[in-house]
Amino acid sequence: MRPTLGSTKVGQRWLLGACVVAVVTILSACGGDKQKKTDGADFARLDAFPSTYKADEASPVLIRGATLLTGTGEQLNNTDVLLEGGKIAAIGEGLKAPKKGMVVEGAGKWVTPGIIDVHSHLGNYPAPSIESSQDGNEMTAPNTAQVWAEHSVWTQDPQFSLALAGGVTTLQILPGSANLFGGRGVTLKNVPGRSVQDMKFPGAPYGLKMACGENPKRVYGGKGSLPSTRMGNVAGYRQAWIDASSYRDKWDKYHENGGEEPDRDLKMETLAGVLNGDILVHNHCYRGEEMAIMMDVAKEFGFQVSTFHHAVEAYKVADLLAENNVCAAMWADWWGFKHEAFDMTEANIAIVDQAKACAMIHSDSAIGIQHLNEETAKAMAAGQRAGFHIEPRHAAVWMTMNPAKALGIADVTGSLEKGKMADVVVWSGDPFSVYSKAEKVFIDGNLMYDRHNPERQPHSDFELGILGAEGVRLPEGGER
Repeated sequence: MRPTLGSTKVGQRWLLGACVVAVVTILSACGGDKQKKTDGADFARLDAFPSTYKADEASPVLIRGATLLTGTGEQLNNTDVLLEGGKIAAIGEGLKAPKKGMVVEGAGKWVTPGIIDVHSHLGNYPAPSIESSQDGNEMTAPNTAQVWAEHSVWTQDPQFSLALAGGVTTLQILPGSANLFGGRGVTLKNVPGRSVQDMKFPGAPYGLKMACGENPKRVYGGKGSLPSTRMGNVAGYRQAWIDASSYRDKWDKYHENGGEEPDRDLKMETLAGVLNGDILVHNHCYRGEEMAIMMDVAKEFGFQVSTFHHAVEAYKVADLLAENNVCAAMWADWWGFKHEAFDMTEANIAIVDQAKACAMIHSDSAIGIQHLNEETAKAMAAGQRAGFHIEPRHAAVWMTMNPAKALGIADVTGSLEKGKMADVVVWSGDPFSVYSKAEKVFIDGNLMYDRHNPERQPHSDFELGILGAEGVRLPEGGER
């Protein structure tokens, strides 16, 4: 079964899964100690660590007379947006102000959907950067598909709030790229949480982090084990998928015919979840011909690559990306820091976009995530210099709707459309100007950040005793 990214079918499957989990939970609470066997899809254990995120009840908000970049390729001038019940309730001109709630005067301001970063390591590589908290790379075997990035996320990482101040409302936390299979990623709402489950985006599918190219062969080749070459990389992928296919078939036969329950294998559960269409593949890959090979591997074993990450040479295979419905998450101008990142063009994102493939910006950086709007602006300007007609309304898609597609959540977020989550950013001006700042950031209609109100500038518990009530760093030793 292959999911179509952002499709209604995938969304329905997640909803059905959530309903099944809810029913099982209710039966257990009522003393139903005999439960029916789960279907074949459950070998991915999609409900093992469920989201506990619940949005606070949001008061109505009217943003009046702003310039909207909808994330669907449209720009709407002098337009109102009404947020109610955590959703986008209406978009138009002359909308009625709520009797109770907030009115934001939008004259001269711009509004976008919340920025979505598909490639982050916040929480897994938190600040302060010390060895004891570096938990993003399980460099113990070429295949560590059994590990989950969420189990390393430190929710107190002060970098989350810095990303929020840059307009980021949703982000995927991925394992590192040392391994052929690095483990599961997790999609988070950029909200405070005591546990990572309090931050997990409800209904978002898991992602599997894979890596091709230099990293895995460098890490393991030096240890005298496979892989030490790119052909060793591909052999490692194929053998793992063969093993996962056997594991899936074993569980399918068990659910169909009964008998002795197979032994669980955490590594195979994740890979079989990909084959079953429930877990999306996010593949670190720089070179064009390697992306082509990875798409062929996916065809051989019947799964879909969601997104190639970094994808410095995506422009060379832009047509193949479009044909295979594969996204590319790219930087605006990072290149040359290793050999496979050398053959770069700053028009990379624009070229992929012009080929009608799914193109987007990403950070892979605790600093870059704070100004993804400016990174998008650089990519837009590079495309314009290359001769493409790209306007802000087009470029906004690269930081909102396309990342939502890559994460499988485009049905509920990523654009300013009626009925979607009220994840909204109010900018002081054109978000692609270096002079503009995110002034207000709403998540599910709740004002999570306000540049002009210190009480709406969240700080993690880790910062207590470091920052005063106004968010200003205290003298060493605390208050004096």
